Amino acid sequence: MTGREVSIDDPPTDKIVGDIGIDIFHFGLGYTRVYLSFNFNFVAIKNFDLSIPVSEVNLPRHKVLIIGCGSIGERHIRCFSKTGRADVTACDTTSSSLRAMGEKYGVGTVSDWQVALASKEFGAVVICTPTPSHVPIALYALENDVHTLIEKPLSHSLDSVDKLLATSKHSTCHAAVAYIMHVYPVLSQAREFIRSGAIGPILQATVTAGQPFYKYRPAYAQSYYRDHNSGGGAIQDALTHSANWMESVVGPAESVLCDCAHQFLPDVEVEDTVHLNARHGNVLTSFTLNQFQAPTENTIQLNAGKGSVKIELHQQRWGVLEAGSSQWEWHEARVEDQDSHFVAQANAFLDLTEGQPSCLCSLESAAQSIRFNLAALASAKAGTRIFCRDIEP
Repeated sequence: MTGREVSIDDPPTDKIVGDIGIDIFHFGLGYTRVYLSFNFNFVAIKNFDLSIPVSEVNLPRHKVLIIGCGSIGERHIRCFSKTGRADVTACDTTSSSLRAMGEKYGVGTVSDWQVALASKEFGAVVICTPTPSHVPIALYALENDVHTLIEKPLSHSLDSVDKLLATSKHSTCHAAVAYIMHVYPVLSQAREFIRSGAIGPILQATVTAGQPFYKYRPAYAQSYYRDHNSGGGAIQDALTHSANWMESVVGPAESVLCDCAHQFLPDVEVEDTVHLNARHGNVLTSFTLNQFQAPTENTIQLNAGKGSVKIELHQQRWGVLEAGSSQWEWHEARVEDQDSHFVAQANAFLDLTEGQPSCLCSLESAAQSIRFNLAALASAKAGTRIFCRDIEP
């Protein structure tokens, strides 16, 4: 670490003898926070806070293989590189994609993920391939002692998911699923406030969301999105984010009642609009989402006996309205851009590989999200409430 001159008011004139402890915590946006604990014979200074660019801190380096160079794979390549902690290698079967990633980001490239994982060269892998391949690749990675981050959804079915859970349980390596909302500062702050019990237990919650999907993914009709069996449709592609995060707050859904339809998006037949009610024990939730409305907005409200919490993702703020009050108390939690979330997620995963606590979605929670998604699709098809426990491989 590069030395810096630190000025301390009124230092003692005698020689100071003692110990210095250093704790390093990694954050996104290219910064690491270093806490220094001074314990001297004549003076004690605690938690002196310095924000130092990552380039000035000798952090452990991780060799990370990113499999799949589509839009989400490219984002992971870019954002893992931004952490300053990863030596990234891109992997894809398409030579033009590999060449583009290598030229654009200066990363290494390989074309065979099995050979790469078996080589023991990589300590971590990020799986960004089509959904049906997630579980097989993750199994292979864990069997070869490679820490594994899997893009959402974990799978489009429960086939081999129990085997993956068992393999992970007995592995010395860690695995997580990239439900990105778990690292949003605005959501993390709101969730921690709810867990504090200040407004009592949540009894009911709503999610209202939508965006002009075709503007963000112009090639959606030629991608996985067009087919449920590849993880497509609004339920598995979009709603699953909010549902997975909601379950982290109020617990897993026991049953769902869903209505969905294809309303607008050209050149596909899968649903782009969803209305869904779920029961999580004694908590009732409802979700409404479409992928064609003009504004990009996502509002979550959680209601308890002593007050309510509202989260406006599009405004990067969350608020509290206590029972009897007439004014929301707002808290902003802004980030620079969407990459900031993915850098934070990359750092959280690298922390996990080092044995540190992680906020990322677990395999178990992601498996529950598969049940939620499949129950929603089954409910819409049958026109009745479906219990998640009844979903089988």
